[in-house]
Amino acid sequence: MMTVFQVISKIEQYMAIKGGHYADWYVGIAADPRQRLFSDHNVREIGDWWIYEDCGNDTAARQVEDYFLNKGCDGGPGGGDHATRYAYAYRKAAHTNP
Repeated sequence: MMTVFQVISKIEQYMAIKGGHYADWYVGIAADPRQRLFSDHNVREIGDWWIYEDCGNDTAARQVEDYFLNKGCDGGPGGGDHATRYAYAYRKAAHTNP
């Protein structure tokens, strides 16, 4: 299991490779990140830029989310429950839903 720092580092590296500013990215937490990304946010599995990582528990996931929200990413704190252990990010596009 990766630490909070390792998850943040991995997501930041992905964002740097794919480009844009923090404000161009949406970050959230979920128990089922694929559902959130591809159904709820309408992210395209092929063609869009997205990433998710298992943080181990909801506390760690919230720490990752808070870090990116404080950096200027789109999203909002306070979602999820005790089963929410994944942090995810996607580059916003005209067809995605916040």
